[in-house]
Amino acid sequence: MSPSVRLQEMIRVIRGARTQGEERGVIQRECAAIRAQFRQADNGTRSHNLAKLLYVHMLGYPAHFGQMECVRLIASPRYNEKRVGYLGAMMLLDEKQDASLLITNSIKNDLSHSSQYVQSLALCTLGCMGSAEMCRDLAPEIDRLLRASNSYIKKKAALCAVHIVRKVPELGELFTPASRSLLSEKNHGVLHGAVVLITELCERNPDTLEQFRKAVPELVQIMKGLVMSGYSPEHNVAGISDPFLQVRILRLLRILGRNNDTASDAVNDLLAQVATNTDSSKTAGSAVLYETVLTVMDIKSESGLRVLAVNILGRFLLNNDRNIRYISMTSLQKIVQTDHNAVQRHRGTIVDCLKDQDASVKRRALELSLALVSAVNIRSLMKELLLFLSSCPPELRAHTTSGIFNAAERYAPSQRWHIDTILHVLTTAGGDVRDETVPNLIQLITTATELHCYTVHKLYRALITDISVQSLVQVACWCIGEYGDLLLRGECEETEPVQVAEDDVLDALEMVLQSHMSSPATRGFALTATMKLSTRITHNVDRIRSIVSIYGSCIDVELQQRAVEYNALFKKYDHMRAAVLERMPVIDKSSPGHTNGESAGGSMKEMEPTKRTQEVVLPQEPANQVCDLLDLLGGSGEPPQPSPALSTTALGPVSSTAGGDLLDLLGGLDVTPVPPSVIVYEKNGVTLKLQTDKQTDTGMTITLTATNSTDRDITSLTLQAAVPKSVQLQMKAPSGDVVPAHGLGQVTQTVLLNNPNKVSLKMRVRVCYTSQDFVCQDTVQIDSFPSPAW
Repeated sequence: MSPSVRLQEMIRVIRGARTQGEERGVIQRECAAIRAQFRQADNGTRSHNLAKLLYVHMLGYPAHFGQMECVRLIASPRYNEKRVGYLGAMMLLDEKQDASLLITNSIKNDLSHSSQYVQSLALCTLGCMGSAEMCRDLAPEIDRLLRASNSYIKKKAALCAVHIVRKVPELGELFTPASRSLLSEKNHGVLHGAVVLITELCERNPDTLEQFRKAVPELVQIMKGLVMSGYSPEHNVAGISDPFLQVRILRLLRILGRNNDTASDAVNDLLAQVATNTDSSKTAGSAVLYETVLTVMDIKSESGLRVLAVNILGRFLLNNDRNIRYISMTSLQKIVQTDHNAVQRHRGTIVDCLKDQDASVKRRALELSLALVSAVNIRSLMKELLLFLSSCPPELRAHTTSGIFNAAERYAPSQRWHIDTILHVLTTAGGDVRDETVPNLIQLITTATELHCYTVHKLYRALITDISVQSLVQVACWCIGEYGDLLLRGECEETEPVQVAEDDVLDALEMVLQSHMSSPATRGFALTATMKLSTRITHNVDRIRSIVSIYGSCIDVELQQRAVEYNALFKKYDHMRAAVLERMPVIDKSSPGHTNGESAGGSMKEMEPTKRTQEVVLPQEPANQVCDLLDLLGGSGEPPQPSPALSTTALGPVSSTAGGDLLDLLGGLDVTPVPPSVIVYEKNGVTLKLQTDKQTDTGMTITLTATNSTDRDITSLTLQAAVPKSVQLQMKAPSGDVVPAHGLGQVTQTVLLNNPNKVSLKMRVRVCYTSQDFVCQDTVQIDSFPSPAW
């Protein structure tokens, strides 16, 4: 290929290359020829060579060696060379390169050029790649051009001013007067640039926002003129008069009307007019209506107007364009909490979107459907959600089951309906439920005393039908173990009576134990259920003993330990078996678990009373607080006063000999039950509990849990701790700093203690929080710790 070929010929040759290597060869030869011609004096082909180089740059090949040629062409007096030079500058230069500073003076000269086209080239380049330094130097020139008489130049200058404001926000005040005057222009291009510039100024400066709120009536008149104007071929897009300008004006009105009653009142009538007179059958009309809806929801609009906006989004749900349906549901998701009843009217359309083939639309429809669930529609809407669960894609099942469980827990009309719903979900998608589903369902079943017979019959039928769903099998095994006598009795008023034999129940549990689909946890449930049945049946105790003894040599350590302990109950402690395996009491979900613990020394002494000092302080904290906390255990200060009593959450000590024998199942362990957690602080409705999670010879992991029983949230909660110097302390990040009122939540923080010298462990904790607009600060001293949960 000759070095002097035309641009079109070079493009033809490059496109005709059969391999990438052949294309690279063509590019390299042409770039070498361009470099050679750049070194020569002015030969009339500079713009031609730079144009070819820009095409090479577009293909992704290096073209940086043409940057200086761009600077030379911009300084050329010829328009065709200047045009290619500015184009090259926008493509090859950016504000990080020093070469961009060389064109500042050329741009300044061209901004004062007599030709509007040369001025527009300079404006476009500055608006595209102008650096902060260039913007500061040339901002006065842009302000001058904003006041020019030429509409073509004012449009370009307004867009260039937007770039300057984004680069140097403090220059926004320079353009405020000129941008205000541009609103009186008739040219749509100038108006569009002015509205974009004013929007940028208002978003970056609150004072400018207040100034432009006075221009709301003028913007309303411009918008009304666009809505009510007749057909204009110059601005018409699909039957809508300049939808681009309408969208920009609505966006600006949304910013001006936000949190301002006067501006909102001035805009309300206009929004109603736009919403009723705009055709939504075309994309352009839908864009204007969508911006109208966003404006209605963002300003202080009337209630009727908000309902109208929701109805517009409801119409969008019927649109064939999936993108429009998606943005409609996204908007409805944001307003469903504030306008729940208005969104509720479109529930049927939203539920129909669950059948959409598009995954993103289906996900949005699911989220919106879950948000619409209430006590009134829980039955009908839950039927739709359960139907969707049976056919939903795998990636949505976990989210769907979680949403159904939350909705059922909040709005369940009855306990039977609640249990049936959860069992239906477990049957349909039991492999995708959360880990806490099993204990939550067990807790629900225990509280529904009158439904025990119904539940155990239903779970038994589910168990013999399918044992692949682990969560369902675990709950079924637990219920059979607890209420097996009700199952064998066959007297259930809630369901059809089914006569179940003892062998049938044991066959089902043995099938779970032997199945390769059962997890170790599921086998543990099944083995415990089998053991519990030994006190609920009369003719197959020997079979149960045989089943339990088999697993005494199981490879799974947990299952082996259970079997060994149960065998001990059969042999050495058979007289205690009925008492040990009696029914579990009703589980209170809000109370912490009661467990036994084991101390390091073989027995746990009675814990000493927790000491604490309390004082209410003003918001201004003393300067020496941190120093005081670091020296809490230094021994120089006066010790805190002991608290009157120590509250615990554990069961009382077991005094019977049978209880002591039970704890000694595996061979003479002398273990005294100890509290797993203690209340170390209780004041102003705030309770702080300490629990030992893990304990070794030289270390301990404890958890501090704060709850709030008042009717207002506790805020700014901070916990600080100090220990003796020989002990290493590490506090993990807390779960939050706000404790919800009425005990609806808690804040936890984990503390790691390392005690290599095995000194007597003590700790002081400083509790600081804000309650009802005053700051409370207390210090508690902990001299002994509970043993970890067994």
